[in-house]
Amino acid sequence: MRGIFPLCCSIALRSRCPLRGGRTLLSRSSGYRCSALRCRRSRCGPLRGGQSVRRRGTMMDDERSRALQEALFCESVLAKSGENVLSETLRGAPVTAWSHYPAGDIFDPDTGAQWYYHCHVPPADETEHGHFHCFVRPDGPKGPVHHLIAVGVDPFGRLHRLFTVNQWVVGDTWLDAEATIALLPRFDVHFSKPSYLVNRWLTAVVRHFQPEIETLIRERDAVLAGHIAPQGLTVREDRQLEVTSSLPASLR
Repeated sequence: MRGIFPLCCSIALRSRCPLRGGRTLLSRSSGYRCSALRCRRSRCGPLRGGQSVRRRGTMMDDERSRALQEALFCESVLAKSGENVLSETLRGAPVTAWSHYPAGDIFDPDTGAQWYYHCHVPPADETEHGHFHCFVRPDGPKGPVHHLIAVGVDPFGRLHRLFTVNQWVVGDTWLDAEATIALLPRFDVHFSKPSYLVNRWLTAVVRHFQPEIETLIRERDAVLAGHIAPQGLTVREDRQLEVTSSLPASLR
């Protein structure tokens, strides 16, 4: 706890803020920032649910760092047995373009997170083998599905790029940028199939790159707003527009 939160915010352990020449009490239930005028702990944040948090920027940095560590840990464990994220996903299955791997997709009923892997012919570029499409079903398995981001990898399962797609590509229920961004924290897969390490790796990638993904989603909407579709089609039906935003990405 102390390694994560500043001491003056360790409300779960203490209800006082250390000051020069005295201490000022903080309420566990008030939900307010430390009000001590002389408190030099500049990272004191608002109290939520009986626990304290840092300001958003610092907390985001911590979350990104932890997510990066988790993604790299998953890769290192897989590498010990000669596997990687891609080989563990395919499990020796013959690769057929456009087919979903694993069959039936992966869905976590607790969070609504869903994903599948597939590849295109021809591939997007000389590096990419295929990509994971990441979704959330906020209302459960029978509710609407919303696409968040696609995560491209090379033939060795190494992260290659992040990108968004037009609606016709995945046929999801459309949400505008801000509503889509609000679902990003819901993409959290705790599931044993096809591999718990793959599920945690993909979750960690989305968490680590969340600020960049938010930018890509907003860019997606800007591209669609500026696109002119052929007569008789809506912009989101235009098959001439597939990838709406893209960003090279690496964990190293």
